[in-house]
Amino acid sequence: MSTYTWMWAAIVAAGVLAWATKYAGHVVPERFVENPRIHRIAAYVTVSLLFALFAVQAFTTDGAVVFDARVAAVAVAAVLLWRRAPFIVVVIAAAAVAAGLRALGWG
Repeated sequence: MSTYTWMWAAIVAAGVLAWATKYAGHVVPERFVENPRIHRIAAYVTVSLLFALFAVQAFTTDGAVVFDARVAAVAVAAVLLWRRAPFIVVVIAAAAVAAGLRALGWG
């Protein structure tokens, strides 16, 4: 098989998988979905996926782990959130730290 054929096979397989996932959501019995354990697991999965997305965006560049101005900005934001600063203050402070470090040539 050619590369082109494999690409279309992967596209069709992804479409079928997406359809099957949506269909499974309609046919799962409601008593299973209303289980408190399922709600707890779904919440953890959501948080873990968001954290994975954050980690990839904040700590990697071109597939390599990089510590640059983004890391310092995230650290400042984490400290401010821990201290319960208003969200707009957190965003402005993190942006200012990242901009300042980049202006100094780091990252």
